Amino acid sequence: MGSTIGTATEHPTAPDDPVGATGPAGRRGRDRLRAAAGRYGPALLVYGAVRLVGLTVFALLANWSGDFHKNDPRFGGGRTFWDILGSWDGWWYRQIAENGYHPQLIALPAGGPWDYEQNSAAFFPLYPGLMRLVSSVTGLGSYGAGMLVSVVASFAAAVGIFAVAARLTDRRTGIVAAAVWGVFPGSGVEWAVYSDSLFVALAAWACYCILTENWPAAGLITFLAGLNRPTAGALVAALGTAALISLVRRRGPALAPIAATLVAPLGLVGYIAWVGWRMGDLGGYFTLQRGAWKHYFDYGRHTLDVARGVLFGHYDYGFAYPTEDLIGLLLVALLPVLVFLYLRLRPPAALTVYTLLTIVMVLGSYQIFGNTSRYLLPAFPLFLPIAVALRRLSPPSLAAVLGSAAVASGWYAGFVIFELGIP
Repeated sequence: MGSTIGTATEHPTAPDDPVGATGPAGRRGRDRLRAAAGRYGPALLVYGAVRLVGLTVFALLANWSGDFHKNDPRFGGGRTFWDILGSWDGWWYRQIAENGYHPQLIALPAGGPWDYEQNSAAFFPLYPGLMRLVSSVTGLGSYGAGMLVSVVASFAAAVGIFAVAARLTDRRTGIVAAAVWGVFPGSGVEWAVYSDSLFVALAAWACYCILTENWPAAGLITFLAGLNRPTAGALVAALGTAALISLVRRRGPALAPIAATLVAPLGLVGYIAWVGWRMGDLGGYFTLQRGAWKHYFDYGRHTLDVARGVLFGHYDYGFAYPTEDLIGLLLVALLPVLVFLYLRLRPPAALTVYTLLTIVMVLGSYQIFGNTSRYLLPAFPLFLPIAVALRRLSPPSLAAVLGSAAVASGWYAGFVIFELGIP
């Protein structure tokens, strides 16, 4: 290899150092660790700080109101504020981690709001699978395992967002972008028993691998993302776009991008096909989503209904939660500005495809509109123009802005979502 490890007399290994940690290999390992800490440490510290502030404010507000004591433990209730973070979708993920899947289509009597009974097949398997694995290894219950996976994944997402932003702009912008991920509307689910942090971590690193043309990693990570959330379809399209551009421009061997493009959709397609097979209906997953969860693509009609309702104070649309919906509508109103500023940065085509498709899937679907702030978390490239603007501030001013946003996020991204709406 070029570098050599000397004889035992030249480089003795002490009994309490059995792997030769003081030798060349150990030094190289420490050097790499220091380099990684120097590169990613600031982004991790800033992200952790703003999320901790937001979580603390959420806890204070939740305990101050005390509403969660009166709520069903499945729906934002519990004995302590921590229980809130494992309710709603978290309850379903815990059931899957503990008991596995039960895909079925059970028709309900006509005339009610639902056509089919809800069941676990609506939730993709990667996150609850990791919960089960962590629980088996650590002895934690499903709640503790889910929180551990989410928190670790949220830091992985922060590093991934930093890596993408730093590659496209500069290191300081990357650090700020990681902080924006921690205070963005919807960020309250990042430290909860929800799959969002895991998906954004996979999406950010898949995008980074696409940008660096690391085709095997991009294909594998996109495959895994497809086992986590259906919005991985936007990643598949982004990878296909990048692969096509690479082939047209003849950058390197053709086999790698083609193979990555073929592997990328298998997780998403495979899970949907498995659900359909178990239900005896090839379109069973979509039937369940529409009939049991009222979540389907309607070309934006529901979004327009909500905009009309919020603007005129007529909350006669489905899943109306006034405070949560107002925050969601304000974010939607801001989207054209963010998209315009993002496009001015001249980002790579693949990243633009991913971002715009994510937005289209969110705004074009009938769903709980208040969740718009959460569903747009994967559109992290929109953080770039915000980070570019904030990076010009002096450190004290930047700390004040991010600190204020972190405090506010405890309300708009925590209390509003979990207690005044449905996350």
